[in-house]
Amino acid sequence: MKNKVRHVLGISGGKDSAALAIYLRDKYPTLDIEYYTCDTGKELDETYELIDKLEDYLGKKITKLKGSNSNKDPFDHFFNIYGGYLPSSSSRWCTKKLKLDPFEDFVGNDPVISYVGIRGDEDREGYISRKSNIQSIFPFRKNIWSEDVIGKVLRNENIPALIEIYSFQNEKNIDSRTIQILEQSISPKNPIHQKLSLILDRGIKQFNAAVFEFLKTTSYPLSTESEFPLIENEDILIREDIFNILRTSGVGIPAYYNKIDFEIDGKKGAYARSRSGCYFCFFQQKIEWVWLMEQHPELFNKAMEYENAKEGFTWTQHESLEEMSRPERVQAIKEEYLKRNNSKSKSAFLLDVLDDSESEGCASCFI
Repeated sequence: MKNKVRHVLGISGGKDSAALAIYLRDKYPTLDIEYYTCDTGKELDETYELIDKLEDYLGKKITKLKGSNSNKDPFDHFFNIYGGYLPSSSSRWCTKKLKLDPFEDFVGNDPVISYVGIRGDEDREGYISRKSNIQSIFPFRKNIWSEDVIGKVLRNENIPALIEIYSFQNEKNIDSRTIQILEQSISPKNPIHQKLSLILDRGIKQFNAAVFEFLKTTSYPLSTESEFPLIENEDILIREDIFNILRTSGVGIPAYYNKIDFEIDGKKGAYARSRSGCYFCFFQQKIEWVWLMEQHPELFNKAMEYENAKEGFTWTQHESLEEMSRPERVQAIKEEYLKRNNSKSKSAFLLDVLDDSESEGCASCFI
């Protein structure tokens, strides 16, 4: 007898995963979701505060996963094992050891649906596990399915099967335009994302129902489920929706997103942190490093200690934190930040928080 399908949601400490937990709890209360977070030991206090508030709202414990059972915090444990070798954008052992491995140990070989908080206004894919027992779902997007599922469903040789599913589900009253789109083969002139967009425009619920039926012919975790409530989901949530969910729920926006005013030569600006994750994340913008130095000087100094422990290593390209912390350099970084923001559109979307490419730290690699 196969194991029961587990539903899991990873809390990164960022706004999107927190809002997704609230959204699913409120809209799909029948889903028995397990919540977890991967604790690196190097998170900001604001991250732990958010997790505590979410636990109260969800009425469930958020399981804290750690990459080691050492008395040291997980990051320092592996930092010592690797002989003082620090992670970087080209060698991200922190992602594997502190995020991916604990997550995959947590789910084991059970069939798992993993809910991912990528928004409808983002153009990126989330982590797709190499383990066949883990299937990702993206409730905030127009397309809730992962690209590997879409690749199978829209494969040219499956066109007849997909049309048959559509015809059966619509009692053979499928319109001619939908059939025409389904019949189109994937090719360089008709790439898969273009075909997918056209199909979704004809009806999101219909496509979701067809994919769910198709999955019964596969080994994906959802293949064994008799129903799945998100088939009916047509919501497309963007950045402002996320903030609204956090505000109206009472959980609130993670404190590090709160903009703090600064002034340089009479020019006023505001900065904040744009991501969750380790305080020394190497994906931070330089203005975020300045934010850390000025708002959490003790953590900036710790990050500098790590950097100084490895000769030639810098968290950011071509510049050490010691160099970055010099008054004249801090002023230059702030001036460049103000200049960059002023050159953008003055819309609230662009100026609300830094440059919202939304990676939510290394957590975005898999949850």
